[in-house]
Amino acid sequence: MKRSRGRPHDSKRYFDWLERAESDLLSARILKDNEGDNCNAAFHCQQCIEKALKGYVLYKEGKHLDGHNLTFLCRAACKISHRFDEWLDESMELNRYYIETRYPTDVGFDITDGELEKIFRMAEDMYAFIFGEVSRDFSGD
Repeated sequence: MKRSRGRPHDSKRYFDWLERAESDLLSARILKDNEGDNCNAAFHCQQCIEKALKGYVLYKEGKHLDGHNLTFLCRAACKISHRFDEWLDESMELNRYYIETRYPTDVGFDITDGELEKIFRMAEDMYAFIFGEVSRDFSGD
């Protein structure tokens, strides 16, 4: 599979990706704060970072990356800026919530409220970092 192809109708505007990422983070917050399904909230956290990383790479290199693996996407961002090195552990942790949260399994997969709080903070912090990296270019820092 070629990893930089993207789907033909995916937006070529990086800010669309960041806006959708923020929407996923808001969805996770609503679920978390209203005692919604913790698995769905964790999935939205994973989706937030997937879209934010894809938006960052699109912004910096003008190309779409295909796939859902956050570690792959974070490593692609690391090639652009070594500042992403500090987020590799978080990308590996959040990566767990792409498949396990969406499909029923024979082995239980539960996320406690405390675990969800950590997952949410991880996604929130990582999104803020990615958004800040894009914003840096406009602020001159």
